[in-house]
Amino acid sequence: MERTAEPSILGKRKTPPLKERIVNIVHKFLLLLTRWILRFIYGEHGQKVSPIRNEILLESASSLALKIRTKKLTSVSVMEAFIARCKEINPLLNIIVDERYEEALKEAEKADKLIASGTLTEKQLANEKPFLGVPISTKDCIKVKGLLHTTGLWARRSTRADKDARAMELMRKAGAIPFALTNVSEICMWWESVNTVFGRSRNPYDTNRIVGGSSGGEGALQAAGGSPFGLGSDIGGSIRMPAFFNGIFGHKPSRNVVSNDGQYPETVTKEADRFLTIGPLCRYAVDLKPMLQIISEENTKKLRLDDLVDLKQVKFFYQLDDGGGSMVSPVDQDILEAIDKAMNYFRSTIKADVNRVQLDKLQMSGPIWFGNLKEKDEITLDVQMANMEGKINPYAELFKWFFGMSNHTFAVIMAAVTDRNGVQHGTPEYHALVKLRDELLQEFDELLRDNGVFIYPTYPTVAPYHNEPLVRTMNFSYTAVINALGLPSTAVPLGIGREGLPIGLQVIGNLNQDRLCLAVALELERVFGGWVEPNV
Repeated sequence: MERTAEPSILGKRKTPPLKERIVNIVHKFLLLLTRWILRFIYGEHGQKVSPIRNEILLESASSLALKIRTKKLTSVSVMEAFIARCKEINPLLNIIVDERYEEALKEAEKADKLIASGTLTEKQLANEKPFLGVPISTKDCIKVKGLLHTTGLWARRSTRADKDARAMELMRKAGAIPFALTNVSEICMWWESVNTVFGRSRNPYDTNRIVGGSSGGEGALQAAGGSPFGLGSDIGGSIRMPAFFNGIFGHKPSRNVVSNDGQYPETVTKEADRFLTIGPLCRYAVDLKPMLQIISEENTKKLRLDDLVDLKQVKFFYQLDDGGGSMVSPVDQDILEAIDKAMNYFRSTIKADVNRVQLDKLQMSGPIWFGNLKEKDEITLDVQMANMEGKINPYAELFKWFFGMSNHTFAVIMAAVTDRNGVQHGTPEYHALVKLRDELLQEFDELLRDNGVFIYPTYPTVAPYHNEPLVRTMNFSYTAVINALGLPSTAVPLGIGREGLPIGLQVIGNLNQDRLCLAVALELERVFGGWVEPNV
């Protein structure tokens, strides 16, 4: 398919230095070798999760809420259906780490009694408790009172939440009933959900593949029909990568819109709070907006989520890759074709203004994220790994790991080593990366204004094999740079690719223009189908 662009918008790519080109060539060879080895170990394809037989499980959270408050379904029957599905799929996928099924069923009974009493009209219920009686899940780093709160960290393996995180508290007030807690990567600092407390989670489309991280268990649970919707958190792509790998929707809100209260690791600096945000994960785009309205509280006013969006008036800009970032994988052909189809639809059918662009600074996405995350008073990773009680020695842990004696995963140990030896706050390199971030943010602001969206790959390949992220460490830069900028972004599924795994893209808006991302996601779902059941 021919790709065209306006010459005034599409710039020429910069040729990387010779040393970097050599590194990238060696890295590509390593990727091919690793893929061959892993395919030999795991086989071409793993198992798929069992088919969904109960039609309740195929409903959106919004549809379930409507049917519950209009007495077409009971909250108890809905809760029983999802609990049964969780019990069915978890032995294969290993995605649920704690649950409150009995308590959730009792709360579902109370919801049904409230509706039957007629104390509140259907309209009042819709306004005051829009998700009354609907099950909700979340990841094991967001507090749910009484459930484990380990963040996949061995030192926290027995820690339980003393209260709900603010976002979960708000969802409860809206009537949702927490019922399941899902697996994460260790300390939420890796993009494969594996840890020494609960082990490794597996993709419902192919159990040989990863679910992503750190909201990986959450993404897989919803893709497999085990939960209608849930909360995730995102500091470098932890909502959007799991959404992409599992073929569902995930939205990273604009910075400082949703409270981060009730997470571990805690955000103790302004810069960390700018990067990290809680956001919705769901199978159907229709659930994104009402969830965001609830968890953003008074900030929903500045998001103007109820403003109508005319897609004909939206300007679409798209870029097919990062321009050649160091040690970043090439974008799969399936993903390139999917973006092309989406852009051709908006260009030819919607008659929107669509332009391909080339933002050269995106080549530095990884370094921008690493450098800008640093702050003078930050709590380093080696302290967080010790549960804020002293600090671990990552070199000693690495030695222990080789003999199977460490309570930490290899990926996070290496992250701690990098944290010690990477860019440090206040250095000339740090200031250069801050300047680069600010320049890129200005470019996005000038490009998008208040009526533009940027279409970009969520990740360059479909879900890798287990452990394969260890040689694809920089691929997370496609999502991470958006955290550094603080912009909103929605991961949108676009069907199944040649390898039988989900593909998709991310829709990025200017600051507080989340409604544009959500409107585009709804349209893409309508045209291209959205989530596809794993066994279909």
